[in-house]
Amino acid sequence: MSPRLAILSDTHDHIWQMDQALPHLRQAHAVLHAGDWVAPFTLKRLAEGLAGVPLHGVFGNNDGERRVLAEVARGYSHVTLHGEFASLEIAGLRVAVTHYPDIARAIAQGDAYQVVVYGHDHQAHQEWIGDTLLLNPGELFGGLTGRSTFVWLDPASRGLEWVTLPLPRPEP
Repeated sequence: MSPRLAILSDTHDHIWQMDQALPHLRQAHAVLHAGDWVAPFTLKRLAEGLAGVPLHGVFGNNDGERRVLAEVARGYSHVTLHGEFASLEIAGLRVAVTHYPDIARAIAQGDAYQVVVYGHDHQAHQEWIGDTLLLNPGELFGGLTGRSTFVWLDPASRGLEWVTLPLPRPEP
């Protein structure tokens, strides 16, 4: 089976949705997170749940404890927290990761990357700008759009498979 990248964003401390995603994410060649972890315990739980699968992430606007998030990331050899922006060569692809849609779009309009990932607005989105795939995996936590999503990316074809996780039912 060819390697696949799992791409997610905007977990917003929703560990229940993250726990649903983990069995899937453990099958990834690598996991990319486009920010808004929110609290350091969210990053810690994801790092421990991935059991050595490389995790690359960036900060989002709701990541207030950046120093502690960075300390947590340094505690795991398979986790890299890149700050505001990640420039990666991964599974044969040039990939950029940022949290912000406007920055992502500007980057995608150049030809430096094959895939540009962002989050922030919680809207699942895919678009080709020239030969660059601009991608927002939507929100994992599901609280704003009512959909908990992440994306599988096939590096060879740049084909996508969208995964929607069930949301908890509100109690009566």
